[in-house]
Amino acid sequence: MIRIRHTDETPHEVNEINVTPFIDVMLVLLVIFMVTAPLTTVNVPVDLPSSTEKPTPRPDDPVFLTVKADHGLALGEEDIQAEALTGALEAATKGNKDERIFLRADKTVDYATLMGVMDKLRTAGYLKVALVNLQGQEEGAAPPSGSSQ
Repeated sequence: MIRIRHTDETPHEVNEINVTPFIDVMLVLLVIFMVTAPLTTVNVPVDLPSSTEKPTPRPDDPVFLTVKADHGLALGEEDIQAEALTGALEAATKGNKDERIFLRADKTVDYATLMGVMDKLRTAGYLKVALVNLQGQEEGAAPPSGSSQ
């Protein structure tokens, strides 16, 4: 018996990719990103206040590092070069890396310069840094006569 084969009788393989699940996943990811993107940015202008709280007790022999308006450094009352900061701190703290360093900066010193000095302190091993400000007055008020930082 001779059998005649028709092309319609054989099963066909589908050589197309079903993209419907792929599109569903992409749409879900798109919605997730659209919802979370605004939450990841901080776009709130802020004017940070000065402190009017009672200051913490001052140690007996504090180590003050000052960043002057011309971006020069002073350790205590003595001017130092940025390259000599590590050696001067070692001498002032007698090698005690746990001693708190009181960092003062002029109002006109930019943030990048202040962070550079803090990076040098961290590199030197001094991780306890306290930022010094004028206490007990509102921002913009003149300091009381005869007072110092």
